[in-house]
Amino acid sequence: MESTIFRKIMVATDGSELVKRAVEVAVEIARISEAKLYAVHVIELESNSIFHSLNEEQKKALREQLHIEGKKATDFVEDIGRTANVGVESIIFEGNPVNGILDFTEQNDIDLIVMGTHGKTGLERFLIGSVSENVVRHSNRPVLVVRGESSDLLFKTLLNKSKKI
Repeated sequence: MESTIFRKIMVATDGSELVKRAVEVAVEIARISEAKLYAVHVIELESNSIFHSLNEEQKKALREQLHIEGKKATDFVEDIGRTANVGVESIIFEGNPVNGILDFTEQNDIDLIVMGTHGKTGLERFLIGSVSENVVRHSNRPVLVVRGESSDLLFKTLLNKSKKI
């Protein structure tokens, strides 16, 4: 039975352990809904004061390294998706994570955004507001925020419900 509620789902990933749980939930919802899943990784450079202090060669090396990390993060989503028989399209781009996620969502007519509560951003993000919180505040689309430590319960619940269908 194909769902008409979620045709396109986006999961924002930074490759952190806490976000991996959100990936599992996004893949399961996409599987149940028969939706396409987009794995989005946003590289934030311009607001990083260290980036601006580097010379051009160092900036290039850092940019390349961050793209490699982004590829690892989206590859993880693709691997989980492949296991669940879910099509995943990976997108990596540079910019402000909140604006990038919101713009991507609007431009691609995404039906559901799935994110973890916390990623790699640490204390700095805790003090100024998390990416997830800002996406929830400004999105015109539904946003599912998955807690890293408790998503197993949601994942198991979804899995059990899908087995009953």
